[in-house]
Amino acid sequence: MDFDGIRGLTGAINTSLGEFFDHESTYLRKIGSELNPVADALGRFLLDSGKRLRPLFATIGYLGAGGELTPQIIRATSSLELVHVCALIHDDVMDASDTRRGAPAIHKQFEGLHDAQGLHGSSEQFGVASAILLGDLALIWAAKALHESGVPSESILHTLPVYDEMRVELMAGQYLDVHEQALASESVERSLKVARYKSGKYSIERPLHFGASLAAGSSPQVIEIYSGYGLPLGEAFQLRDDVIGVFGDPEKTGKPAGDDLREGKRTVLVAMTLSKANSAQRAEFLENFGRKDLDSGRIDSLRQIIVDTGALAELETMIEVMTFKAHDALSHGGITPEAVTYLNEMAVAATQRSS
Repeated sequence: MDFDGIRGLTGAINTSLGEFFDHESTYLRKIGSELNPVADALGRFLLDSGKRLRPLFATIGYLGAGGELTPQIIRATSSLELVHVCALIHDDVMDASDTRRGAPAIHKQFEGLHDAQGLHGSSEQFGVASAILLGDLALIWAAKALHESGVPSESILHTLPVYDEMRVELMAGQYLDVHEQALASESVERSLKVARYKSGKYSIERPLHFGASLAAGSSPQVIEIYSGYGLPLGEAFQLRDDVIGVFGDPEKTGKPAGDDLREGKRTVLVAMTLSKANSAQRAEFLENFGRKDLDSGRIDSLRQIIVDTGALAELETMIEVMTFKAHDALSHGGITPEAVTYLNEMAVAATQRSS
């Protein structure tokens, strides 16, 4: 299979996901018409948007280990997008986030469905229960997409330890995130650990390992290179996400301005701000941080504190240093030149994005 760069790989992944969804949603709808909203909501969430970073890194990881792309490999690597769908749906429930990608989050969609149909009981509870189940279904579909990809059984058996470890790390990272919010942590080190496990490892390093494990004869050297690249870049990716969550343009992010400030997310950026703030800045920040009723004026004030303390500048420097480490890990040989080109391009996309 030949592709025209990252865009071509993304197109192939989108096609594979569309075909998988068409097949699975048909079965789901046959169970009963009550499941039509489930199929519709998952279809929109899966197919209407998304950067496909995890399938892309898995596909490039396969190429870098010397594999030749086939439709079956694309189906296998595309399965990782469904893991991501599960994580996003559940994340919105845990964060009580009302929007995702410019539309109501899944739990809010089903809360609205409950109200529109005049169903009994709590519409909020119905929405949350539905979102948990849809996220679970996406995770089940991810495994199904991998197992039914057409990749030889021995290759799937070889990649399962990586696949399982990735999912364990993702769930561990999600719990660490919830725990940090409950602790009201101000530790930069602890927040970096959350960033590493909640997003960094499962977004970049493990997908690369996943792809390499699908390639026959992938060496320990390849895995080491992918970790050297994926770990710092994964953290830089999450740190960029933290900046976007505070300073991002709602037109691009699909979320309200300063949403992370309203949600009280204990990110590295917030930990840095609190460690650098003077007493007056700290008091003002903590008085408003995490308040659901934050208006644009108070959001601007909190943003200004972040800038004035130097936290934003320091975080940007961290992102630059981590990105440099990722590029450097690719400069010593060991993976195919094609993959090096792709990975350097992906490093720019992951750390210089605005949404």
